[in-house]
Amino acid sequence: MTYTGEVVVGGPAHVRRLDELEVRKLAVGPMANDAYVLVCRRTGERLLVDAAAEAERLLALAGEGEPHGALTAVVTTHRHHDHVGALADVVAATGASVAVGAEDADAVEAATGVRVDRRLRHGDTVAVGEVRLEVVALRGHTPGSVALAYREPASVHAPGAVAGRVHLFTGDSLFPGGVGSTDRDPARFASLLDDVAARVFDRWADDTWVYPGHGADTTLGAERPHLGAWRARGW
Repeated sequence: MTYTGEVVVGGPAHVRRLDELEVRKLAVGPMANDAYVLVCRRTGERLLVDAAAEAERLLALAGEGEPHGALTAVVTTHRHHDHVGALADVVAATGASVAVGAEDADAVEAATGVRVDRRLRHGDTVAVGEVRLEVVALRGHTPGSVALAYREPASVHAPGAVAGRVHLFTGDSLFPGGVGSTDRDPARFASLLDDVAARVFDRWADDTWVYPGHGADTTLGAERPHLGAWRARGW
C-alpha cells in the first residue's frame, strides 16, 4: 500500500515502507487522533506512538498475532485525554513498556492507572529494534510534550526513500498551518514556538516529513515560510 499522508476515520491504515522502518498510520476515536506504529524492518519489533482510542484497532495496526515481532513500547506524546484513552488496554494486552515526557508522566499515570516506565527528556533516544529515534521536547501545548525524530540512513534502496531525510512525529505540537493550542496563553505560545523554531526548523531540512497527532501530514518546507506569521498572530 502506498502511503499518502492522509487517513479517513474508521478507514484502513496507510503504510510507508522505508529501508529500516515501516510507518503505519491510523485515525482513531471521536477526535480523529492519528496513531502510528513504527516497525523495525530488520527485527519486526514495533513501537506505538499514542494509544489514543479504539484499542482493538490499534492492536490490529501493531500486527498482534503476526508471526514475527511484537509491540514492545508505547510512547505518549503528551498527557491529554484523547491521546491516552486506549493506553491501559493496549498495555494490558501486550505488556509494552510506556514512555512519556517527564513533565507529563504523573498526569498520564493518574489518568490511566498505567505505570510510566520511562520519563523522557530532550535529547534522549528511544529504540525500536535496531532503529533509534531522538526525543525532542516541545514545551507549551503541555509541559511535557515530546516529538520523536527518525533519520533515514545515508544509503537507501526502498522506493520513495531519501538518504538522510528526517521523519518527525509531533503529537499536538506542530500541524499543517501552525503549532498546537496553548489556550491563548502568551507565555506558553512563546515557549512552544521558540522550541519548534530552534529544535525543529533550525535543525532539519525542508524535506523533513511531519506526522501530526491529528489530520494530514506536512513537511517543514511547506510550513517554514509561515513561521513569522504564526508568531505575529500569537497562536
